Amino acid sequence: MSKIKVAVIGCGSISKYRHIPEYAANSNVELIAFCDIVAERSQHFADEYNAKAYTDYKELLEKEKPDAVSVCLPNALHAPVSIAAANAGAHVLVEKPMAATEEESLAMIEAAKANNVFLMVGHNQRLMPPHVKAKQILESGVLGRVLTFRSSFGHPGPEGWSVDGRNSWFFNKEDAVMGAMGDLGVHKADLVRYLLGDEVAEVSSFISTLDKGDTDVDDNALTIVRMRSGAIGTLVASWTYYKGEDNSTVLWCENGVMMIGTDPVDQVIVELRDGSVEKHSVGAIATNEAQTSSGVIDAFVDSILTGNEPSISGEEGMKSLKVILAAFESQATGRTVAL
Repeated sequence: MSKIKVAVIGCGSISKYRHIPEYAANSNVELIAFCDIVAERSQHFADEYNAKAYTDYKELLEKEKPDAVSVCLPNALHAPVSIAAANAGAHVLVEKPMAATEEESLAMIEAAKANNVFLMVGHNQRLMPPHVKAKQILESGVLGRVLTFRSSFGHPGPEGWSVDGRNSWFFNKEDAVMGAMGDLGVHKADLVRYLLGDEVAEVSSFISTLDKGDTDVDDNALTIVRMRSGAIGTLVASWTYYKGEDNSTVLWCENGVMMIGTDPVDQVIVELRDGSVEKHSVGAIATNEAQTSSGVIDAFVDSILTGNEPSISGEEGMKSLKVILAAFESQATGRTVAL
């Protein structure tokens, strides 16, 4: 069949490091257009891939009629642009958090259904080899039930990652809606839902701006969750891990413990109560410093080619978003919030 014509809307770091190179590496894809409000950015990629450059996404959708789009914009724009793309008949891959509110995420899901296109959310944690391996081990039953857990995602903040540095939209509440929680916390909510095959039942959270100046978005959050199974654990999101990134998860189970991302060589370590230890070197978790293929683009393209609904669907993205929204509600009210 002919190649899937893809447009990338938003040409910042996530596009530069993940979406664009991964589309370019996929033989089923033709990159036809790029859009960014900074004309030089979209033009740069248009020149590189012999594509068209735009500063207005509506004009792009109308003129190019892409088969699929990646929405790599500030969080506040995820819903309106995704809905416009779906209404233009394009499959949509949107960065996380998929939206700013539950209502927006529902509208995105409805727009995709109404136009018979797929909506996928870029929750790449699920596809990283250590997490895939960990899920297999949990499903094998060797560890028994997960009783308690902790999962942490922290780095020094968007200053070093974003194309705009300290002037990035990440620090502007109108554009970002939420800070470290939307950037990192939603990944952790999605990851524990995926690993445990379970939903979050209750959330209690402390969310603060501790160290980033001149911003009213959160730079740290600690969230306690109770799963429907009864398992309890903590999710940490931080932009102030100034001595380096942490993206680790530890699960304490009936029959032992599993440590993910705690060791640079053996990304998954299982220690059982009988004293046996299993170590798995399965490939690293991608970091801002060390970009590895996220797997998200290939999964999205595969869904379009096969006609199979993406596993990280709009509904899945919404369930993970709702955990974060409940955490903000908990911080605002001082109460535990039931989902």
